Amino acid sequence: MSIHALKDYLKQNPKTRYIDAFYSDLSGVIRGKRFPVSSAEKIFKTGVMVPGSCFLLSVTGESFDPCGLGFSDGDPDENAIALTDSLVPMPWAQIPTAQVQLTLRDQSNEPYYYEPRNVLKRVIKRFESLKLTPVVAFELEFYLFDINRDANRQLQPPITPLSGKRNNDTQVYSLAEIEDYALFIDEVICSSELQGIKTGAITSEYAPGQFEINLEHLKDPLRAADHTAMFKRLVRGIARKHAMQASFMSKPYLEHAGSGLHIHISLVDEHGNNVFDGGGDFDSDNFMSDTMAEAIGGLLETLPDSMSIFAANANAYRRYIPNIFVPTTPSWGKENRSAAIRIPRSTGISRRIEHRVAGADANPYLVLASLLAGIHYGITEKSQPGQQAHGNASDKLSVQIPFDIESSLKKTKQSEIIKDYFGQKYINAYTECKRLEYQAFKDRKIVDEACWYL
Repeated sequence: MSIHALKDYLKQNPKTRYIDAFYSDLSGVIRGKRFPVSSAEKIFKTGVMVPGSCFLLSVTGESFDPCGLGFSDGDPDENAIALTDSLVPMPWAQIPTAQVQLTLRDQSNEPYYYEPRNVLKRVIKRFESLKLTPVVAFELEFYLFDINRDANRQLQPPITPLSGKRNNDTQVYSLAEIEDYALFIDEVICSSELQGIKTGAITSEYAPGQFEINLEHLKDPLRAADHTAMFKRLVRGIARKHAMQASFMSKPYLEHAGSGLHIHISLVDEHGNNVFDGGGDFDSDNFMSDTMAEAIGGLLETLPDSMSIFAANANAYRRYIPNIFVPTTPSWGKENRSAAIRIPRSTGISRRIEHRVAGADANPYLVLASLLAGIHYGITEKSQPGQQAHGNASDKLSVQIPFDIESSLKKTKQSEIIKDYFGQKYINAYTECKRLEYQAFKDRKIVDEACWYL
């Protein structure tokens, strides 16, 4: 981004006093620096220096020196440069503030290896030889909490702004609950629009204070992940403004539904044709192409290896319980929300995969990188999906999938497929960072209050 973009922005928004230069770390936590406008030009001219180890911190911001990255190597700086067209307002800020997203380059001026965004870029590049482009949409579930805990210091739903009462009931798809929080939701939608993030349907979900807001499909998968990181920051910021706490934590309440990160993916060729379309109606045998079948096969084959990315912390595994519409088997099915991969009812032009495994607190760059790796692997290796699931595909926990953090990290570290797409050094550092984070959790050095960060 040139300095002209900053000058143009300030000309249109002259009251702006600060600019937040931010990036999304390994756990999806937003980090960065705030600059007064008077000293912000360097963000756009030369970049700003940021320790590369910031991409290998625990969820609570601690460095455990994974693979000698942090303390052992002297914690060197890398150059963080502003991303083109990412300078946008922060309508929820107390003081007129803008934000711009950063990406890091190393001391050789190459994309910084350990940045999750650059991991995704490496996987996306694999599709160039196939002359295919992923089209992606994210759907995010999240909870709203009272900023105060209950008498037992536990999380509790907020007092609804409209009624002044605390709602403890589950009313899935309740329009009344959406209306209760209409001012908050409307500010989220309007602020998203100001930041260039297109939103779709708004749903009251399967627990008190739980909502889902869909982001629209984009033909730029990297930008889709950028928008997801921005959207999560936006939701949290607006919640604070409304005296609430928003959290994308996978399972904040044991007694209520968890929050998922559902991702819709299709592939288009160089002529814009959806290569997942088999040519037939949705209810016909040839509703999906061979390419789509291979993509599903690859996703199912790599699902166990990717679980430590879909569920990146101990809390996330509490979400995987049979019989609550959370995938617990490597399965696929048409219009089946109990399957890991759901094929939504659609016309051929919009034929797509909905991946339903990841928790809402997972890193969107790494989750999408895992899914695209599985799809690319399936297509190039001609994987097959097997029989589709009918009825309840998640009535039990599959023995094929590791449903605890230690087993899943071990599975990911041993996966030749994931290492091929992500890079062996990255997987070693990722799994070591998460292993040490979990050890600190077990030792109670990290308390189970990650909902403040996720």
